[in-house]
Amino acid sequence: MVRTIKHWSLFLAVGLLLLSCKKGPAVKDETLDKWLGFVKPIHFPEPVYNLKNNPVTKEGFELGKALFNEPRLSRNNTITCASCHIQSSAFTQHGHDVSHGIDDRLGTRNSPPIMNLAWNKAFMWGGGVFDLDLQPITPITAHEEMDETLENVLKKIRTTDKYPPMFRAAFGSEEASTSRFMKALSQFMVMCISSNSKYDKVQRKEAGISFTEDEQTGYILFKEKCASCHSEPLFTDGSFRNNGLGINPINDQGLYSATLIETDRYKFKVPSLRNLQYTAPYMHDGRFLSLTGVLEHYNSEVQPTPNLDPVLNQNGRRGIPLNSSDRLKLMSFLNTLNDPDFINNPLLAQQ
Repeated sequence: MVRTIKHWSLFLAVGLLLLSCKKGPAVKDETLDKWLGFVKPIHFPEPVYNLKNNPVTKEGFELGKALFNEPRLSRNNTITCASCHIQSSAFTQHGHDVSHGIDDRLGTRNSPPIMNLAWNKAFMWGGGVFDLDLQPITPITAHEEMDETLENVLKKIRTTDKYPPMFRAAFGSEEASTSRFMKALSQFMVMCISSNSKYDKVQRKEAGISFTEDEQTGYILFKEKCASCHSEPLFTDGSFRNNGLGINPINDQGLYSATLIETDRYKFKVPSLRNLQYTAPYMHDGRFLSLTGVLEHYNSEVQPTPNLDPVLNQNGRRGIPLNSSDRLKLMSFLNTLNDPDFINNPLLAQQ
């Protein structure tokens, strides 16, 4: 009898071991072992986002990353934030002129990169949102994107086993409130910092890193012809401007749709020029497939649209004169703004 019990105990132990093997070992995110939290790059200005109101913690960041990659944020549980903001494309939807959302519905604008958002004063191509903690409401509720209600999202999150413990770890209790949900997403997004391109290394005077002759000439041209809108080191001034694009078929009027101020018609947010290698196509509607097309627009295709930015209408000429040599040099410099470390950062990767 004793021998039989021992045999059954051994059998049970082996069975449990086999079951645990079938489930696979727990995956450990080793990148979080070296957690540093939010660190401002030395050559960046102070963030705009109020980090005192929502300090980035390891647990809050983990929760935010999980929610960023959570399909339950959409009506039919198929679309995540990461569907339109893919890390390998600097958190854009590379190759799509406009975003593709639920049921493969087409949006009206190109997916902007999630990058250096802690320094942004306003969000989206056409403005209307001035607080990062509120920004996710727009894609979640948009018919063409996630087509869901915030109330339904929170119901699904609260009844998904993994989230109550994550909310408790991040905020002290399991309550998945609107505020906590939004702050967790912000904690992930403000950590999407791109600051380690060749340009950044030159600015930090790292040993052995310097611009080539073409890059340096392009840098000088950039400061002369582009920096009034794309100011360093973020390579955007965060403003909304009309850059003379021909009006598209849907007559997207940009900032005017949010403000209803006549002088805001056809103004769109000035995008950052960082990571252009990964973020094609370009402009708010993705009309240009290449940087060659973008530079040609500024050289010869700027249209006399209402509220055209004065910078693009000087001395009786629209646009920015760029000869073929200028364009090559500018391209050389713009390539120094690409940050491979950002698109390969394991801390930001979906697990």
